[in-house]
Amino acid sequence: MKIPDPHIIVIFGASGDLTKRKLIPAIHQLYINHLLPDKFAIIGTSRTPLTDEEFRKRMIEFLPPEGESNAKFLENIFYQTIDYELQDDYSKLGKRLESLKESLNIPANYLFYLSTPPNLYDVIPEKLALAGLNTQSDGFRRLIIEKPFGTNLKSAKLLNISLLKNYEENQIFRIDHYLGKETVQNLMVTRFANGIFEPVWNRNFIERVEITSAESLGVEGRGGYYDHSGAMRDMVQNHLLQMVGMVAMEPPVVIEADAIRHEVMKVFQSLRPIKPEEIQQHVIRGQYTASTIKGEAVAGYREESGVDPGSHTETYVAMKFFIDNWRWAGVPFFIRTGKKLPTRVTEIVIEFKPTPHHLFDQTGNDQSKPNQLIIRIQPDEGILLKFNTKEPGAGFKVNQVNMDFHYSSLTDIQLPAAYERLILDALHGDATLFSRGDNVEAAWNFIQPILNAWENDPSIPIYGYPAGTWGPLESDDLIEGTMTWRYPCKNLSDDGLYCEL
Repeated sequence: MKIPDPHIIVIFGASGDLTKRKLIPAIHQLYINHLLPDKFAIIGTSRTPLTDEEFRKRMIEFLPPEGESNAKFLENIFYQTIDYELQDDYSKLGKRLESLKESLNIPANYLFYLSTPPNLYDVIPEKLALAGLNTQSDGFRRLIIEKPFGTNLKSAKLLNISLLKNYEENQIFRIDHYLGKETVQNLMVTRFANGIFEPVWNRNFIERVEITSAESLGVEGRGGYYDHSGAMRDMVQNHLLQMVGMVAMEPPVVIEADAIRHEVMKVFQSLRPIKPEEIQQHVIRGQYTASTIKGEAVAGYREESGVDPGSHTETYVAMKFFIDNWRWAGVPFFIRTGKKLPTRVTEIVIEFKPTPHHLFDQTGNDQSKPNQLIIRIQPDEGILLKFNTKEPGAGFKVNQVNMDFHYSSLTDIQLPAAYERLILDALHGDATLFSRGDNVEAAWNFIQPILNAWENDPSIPIYGYPAGTWGPLESDDLIEGTMTWRYPCKNLSDDGLYCEL
């Protein structure tokens, strides 16, 4: 794999949880896998007054214990105290960058990572620009911004306007860690590198598409933040719609950032708007209630710390919608996400149309089950194909069997974590797996009418569901006929019957 040019990474919000749990371990892993150049540096910044040595001591506990590379890696880590509102502190940061550039003989290639509260996403880039740290005359200047990219359509547009005042779109990397997962990227290869899939990837052969992103945890001490966000903003507008875009897009002309993001944008432009009068029938929201899981009492969402006791914030969303284009006309897409569900799992289910003639229906009840292609994003990453075959013995009794591939079977290949892949891509300037500004706005444009209806129409219910279950029973009504959601387990090839819940 190509090694990026020498560089300096500046992490804003370096005293926060994300830096310790994800960013520093990811950069360290790139380092020990020899995917970083010999000359690089990391500057952590936050309001907390720390010396370089104090910051290094804080970071070492998040590195592998007794790792031989730890000491050498930590030599590349530095710290700069900063007040995000003070322009003078950005001038000091600029001088620190110049000093490190000279002393370490590193060119002026700077990657600024905003691991901060969203209210600083327009402040920090503007202050950097006023300090002259946005110009690329002597090296690259790139911004990585964590979600949420706005809290509604209006704020997303304002954020884009603010960023584009001082930066080109190709300098801005809006990170969605779901897109950094190997199986999401493999979705394109599965579709476009196999003659057995792409010819049937359309309305003529596919009955429905289903995407699930379930979490077994609750708000875990983040009740104050989550109560102003909810599942729609936290998961649907970004992670799930981006996966819809990857599933539904047309083949790009080349595997290149803008070509792929153009095709995702076309999908978002083709999403059929859900009318206000249709929202109750097409969108189900829920909130987990107190229950008992494995013998332990579990609090409901409204009993969580920081949550309004009368909160109507959704911890679960299930939706049915359509994509109005030639490929997908009439094919329903179902997506769902929630907290305090039975297991942690993210997967895409492509369900194919049944055979036109039930040849082996000898009992009056068709024994065959629908063919499904299941792409597991996490955990137990892999691909599962479900199809029907004959049971051994007399007659033609039909049974469903699995054909599965697990990434874990590739014992000689290490799967990079999502943040490793995405940070490395940003260092290379490859924005393929990052969200573009117009894509973000298009996703908000689809979601905003639903949020407006929830806010303005008190007659739209929020359903309770006991913690540890698969959400409100009403979500089953989204799927017509006798079919239901797939109820996945933590293991890809297991079904709900044998799950450890």
